[in-house]
Formats: sequence, C-alpha cells, structure tokens
Amino acid sequence: MKLYLLSLGVGVLVGILYSVLNVRAPAPPIIALIGLCGMLLGEQVGPAARRLLAGEPLSAAWFSRECVPKITGVPAPESDHGDHAPR
Repeated sequence: MKLYLLSLGVGVLVGILYSVLNVRAPAPPIIALIGLCGMLLGEQVGPAARRLLAGEPLSAAWFSRECVPKITGVPAPESDHGDHAPR
C-alpha cells in the first residue's frame, strides 16, 4: 500500500511540475518519453552512489553491465571468464 501512495505522491509532484512548465496533461509524447528516460537514468543514481560509498570505482564496464540493461531493457551480455575455448 505504501508503494501505491508513494507513486500517487510522485504523480502529484510531476503534475505540479507540468503546471509550472505549462505542459498540458497528458504530456505530448516526446515530453513524456523524455521524462521516462530521465526516470530510467535517475534510477541508476542509487546503485552508482552505493558503489562509490563502498569505495569501488565506477567504470564503463560496470555501467554497461549493471545499468545499461536496466535503462534499455536489453539483457546484459554474458560475461566470459575464460571458460570457453577461443573462437
């Protein structure tokens, strides 16, 4: 139930933001898509912050393995630990 109330609260905040920006609800598709992209990117701030607080570096390899699949919906490539013969 908390998740639903939190979602409703965030929706109200977005509605207020749209009102301040003079965007009609429902937003034009491009504005809505950009907003969704921002939400997907914003979700990756938490894992990156946890990694930095743990003293681990952020790298392009980590980002592409952990964040890109969540942002794009494309599964992460399976990591090759040398278990396979060279092609």
